[in-house]
Amino acid sequence: MDIEPSWDFYRSFLTVLRQGSLSAAARELGLTQPTIGRHIDALEEAVGAELFIRSSNGLVPTDVALDLQPYAEMLATTAAALLRTASSQRDKVEGTVRISASEVIGIEVLPPIIADLQEAYPGLQVELSASDTLEDLMNREADIAVRMAEPQQDALVVRRIGDIPLGFHAHRRYLERHGTPRAMAELAGHRLIGFDRQTAYIRMMRKLHPLADELAYTFRTSSHLAHYTAIRAGIGIGICQTGLARPNPDLVHILADEFEIQLGTWVAMHESLKTSPRCRVTFDALVRGLLNYIKSCKETRA
Repeated sequence: MDIEPSWDFYRSFLTVLRQGSLSAAARELGLTQPTIGRHIDALEEAVGAELFIRSSNGLVPTDVALDLQPYAEMLATTAAALLRTASSQRDKVEGTVRISASEVIGIEVLPPIIADLQEAYPGLQVELSASDTLEDLMNREADIAVRMAEPQQDALVVRRIGDIPLGFHAHRRYLERHGTPRAMAELAGHRLIGFDRQTAYIRMMRKLHPLADELAYTFRTSSHLAHYTAIRAGIGIGICQTGLARPNPDLVHILADEFEIQLGTWVAMHESLKTSPRCRVTFDALVRGLLNYIKSCKETRA
């Protein structure tokens, strides 16, 4: 059975036609002269005819070679178009990216970042899972995750963003009615917003401030977003990210000199996705946006 000649043979043939010698063709293609010679011999065997005649001026194409030239040029043009198309598809940012983030980050922090991202890349679709349940990057339950604990799995691309500060906050309306505590011990006389199950926040708070174990919470919720909303509603004093409270003139950061929790933040994706244009630009946008958010958290309110 006849074997289809390799495209490499046609490329070498066309280059010899244009350059007039094996050595010149080898230099242009970055190959050795014997390799070019083998390509020409193999193509001659495949077509069953001599393609070049040696002369004092180099290699002279035979009539068969001249008849094949337009077809070889067509192959070269098609191959170049194929590479251009493949390259444009490779660099095109479109398709769906699934992002996993905690409830508060997903609802309160990421939407403006995603809005700017989709404005820059209209062909990009985003799925956002805003939940405190971790989705498995290794099994592709999500493409990219914003994590508040350092990912430990191998085969992940991970960028540490920094620490998000958290502190006690209350609505001005609540403080006007019940007064502003000036020390941790005074919290015992206030309505406190807490969680109805052990969370990373509570474990950190207990480690940093043992007095927290003695606090009596009058409002409890398993939802971090409901916790933040309760602070805004004036239910009592609770812990939230300073970056969320800072833009709201009605929320007051209290006991700032006595209490602060630093919540580490990471962005991660599976390493197999780092060559995906849609995942790469989304990963970079999340990193930039979260870095700006953390910077805003640490700015002093005027």
